Amino acid sequence: MAADPKPLKLWDRDKGKAVEEFMPDHQTTYETRPLRAPGQWLRATPLFDKLYALYQDAPWTRRSIEPFVREYHIDMSEFEERRYRSYADWFVREFKPGKRRFPEDPGTMGAPAEARYFGWERFGPEQRFPVKGQSLAAADILGNAERAKPFLGGPVLLMRLSPVDYHHVHYPDDGRTLDHERLGRSIWTVSWTAVQNKPDIYIRNERQVNILQTEHFGRLGFVEFGALTVGRIVQRHPLDRPFRRGEQKSVFKFGGSAVAIFGEPGAWRPAGDILEHTPQGMETIVRLGEPVAARRKSA
Repeated sequence: MAADPKPLKLWDRDKGKAVEEFMPDHQTTYETRPLRAPGQWLRATPLFDKLYALYQDAPWTRRSIEPFVREYHIDMSEFEERRYRSYADWFVREFKPGKRRFPEDPGTMGAPAEARYFGWERFGPEQRFPVKGQSLAAADILGNAERAKPFLGGPVLLMRLSPVDYHHVHYPDDGRTLDHERLGRSIWTVSWTAVQNKPDIYIRNERQVNILQTEHFGRLGFVEFGALTVGRIVQRHPLDRPFRRGEQKSVFKFGGSAVAIFGEPGAWRPAGDILEHTPQGMETIVRLGEPVAARRKSA
């Protein structure tokens, strides 16, 4: 039997206080043991994802937009003004120009996604990631040991995009893509409660792995994870072309999703508030472009 959804305790950076958030998701997302829910298995399949996407792209789903905006207090004045053809079309809405800005300081990394953040200063062989008591090596997430080798002992940022969020991902710095690969197949929810009971979600889910060479933060392992009802990660920027700080990289089509960034040892350090709240199991709400890390002086 599914448990009632429980609020997630988060640190809201802008408000400077802890807040509680209910995710707009199905009850089985919050199962104590989600693998026991047959519906969860069904919804984690690519076929279900495609069928659900077709449904949410239907014109009549527009009627769901206004109630959702009202219930979750989404400030639509920040977004482009246009008539959305469906709920799925509204889901990938874009900010008006100038509503979000990336840091001018080259040594400050701006948030590549408007999301809830965890951060670790050092990812070593004994690091438990992303949950206590379970070990997921960088090689598992990035696809192989050789690709993960430059990041052992380096910092990590993990960001979860809620269904209420802006679902575009941006580049945190100037640079170019060295390597890329699509891995995984399933599309399990990435809610914190589900991850605690199914720790291999991040290596079973469909994901896009990118190795980026950046100007100010060194090499980054940049991974975009599809999640429940989000099996479509659409790359907007051509991978064979250089990119600029703040430029749009990709978009997640409908649902919740996640992004992880692996850094080289000593290259940069996650923001202090993110590091402070991560050991408490409390994500930090960060807006697109806000500081999430700083380059170390010796880097």
